Amino acid sequence: MGILEGKQILVTGLTKHTSIAYEVARIAQEQGASVVVSNFGRALRLTQRVVQRLDPTPPVIELDVTDADHLAGLPAALGEHLDRVDGVVHSVAFANPETSLGGKFLSTPWPDVASAVQVSAYSLVSLVNACRPLLAEDASVVGLTFDASLAWPVYDWMGVSKAALESVNRYLARYLGADGIRSNLVAAGPLDTLAKQAIPGADEFNAIWGERAPLGWDSKNLEPTAKAVVALLSDWFPATTGEILHVDGGLHAMGA
Repeated sequence: MGILEGKQILVTGLTKHTSIAYEVARIAQEQGASVVVSNFGRALRLTQRVVQRLDPTPPVIELDVTDADHLAGLPAALGEHLDRVDGVVHSVAFANPETSLGGKFLSTPWPDVASAVQVSAYSLVSLVNACRPLLAEDASVVGLTFDASLAWPVYDWMGVSKAALESVNRYLARYLGADGIRSNLVAAGPLDTLAKQAIPGADEFNAIWGERAPLGWDSKNLEPTAKAVVALLSDWFPATTGEILHVDGGLHAMGA
């Protein structure tokens, strides 16, 4: 039996086979979970194609975490495939690369900052609230971050948004704990995902990790990060909430 045997999991933000969300869905299924995945807009068609690689092919629902109608309809959409939700994976983030990333921090206009914070941080609250009618008493919420305790080159307003996400995670842990629901984040090192490709100058991260991660770092290997997410979704962390689990080759613990 796998560590997610019998669990029913929603995985958001799955776009390509190079998405962390894809690897989470794959390993979650291997570990016995029933999985539903989501995306929206033009990316939805990509999702519908890429999930054909998974066995079984999971249902795909449309969900824009900033759309009030999509959020209101989420319990019904999930209810067509699941009778409860044991785990929610938040793999959603966005900042306009033309204005908000790549060294433009001081000139980014507020509307673009607001969009980055809404999509990348506030959406975790929106998603959890939308799922509440179906959340099991011991449900686990897991999001993805990139260590926001430091100011990284070119990451700019996405870094600020991830700092907000990390704070949101702690407050969710406070307010959901009474219902037995856990909220945690996985802080991955730089991975060669679609999101990373959108960041101008992001290859600089690979150089930093190559020099400083004591275990080394393979930016193409999504499996260690996905395994951490799956572990947090399981019952193996029953008393852990508000945590940020680093999967970064150990770089976060090293001095300059």
